[in-house]
Amino acid sequence: MDGVPAVEHAPHNALQDGAEIAAFHDRCSDLMRALLDELATTPGRPRTFPQVEDALGWPRRRIASVLGGVCRMRQLEFGGRRPYRFYDERNAASGRWEIWMDAAQARAVLSSGSDASLPAGDRAPDHAGASRA
Repeated sequence: MDGVPAVEHAPHNALQDGAEIAAFHDRCSDLMRALLDELATTPGRPRTFPQVEDALGWPRRRIASVLGGVCRMRQLEFGGRRPYRFYDERNAASGRWEIWMDAAQARAVLSSGSDASLPAGDRAPDHAGASRA
């Protein structure tokens, strides 16, 4: 995919309104909140599930379980929308599912009471062949 921008998985499902993102953050489980807080530390940087799980000290497949657990709330309260973004395995540089937040989503999560701090990375994901090991 060198030089070709990746195609985001279901971009229409990404929450963009800060108040809705804060409400999602407030209503979700502690594990989901931990995931959101971690994603907010690296806005614009897609990571594979294992990379995020490592950062959180979680066992493998925990993210899949957490995302499955929040599905009902997402559907009933947020129309299926979510405060994070995905690349599927066909469109990710890693060849695996990748998850991230954009800078606006990260700011909304951080302003909703998280202790994480927003890094200076207010940029879109880099897809021009950059290595994301």
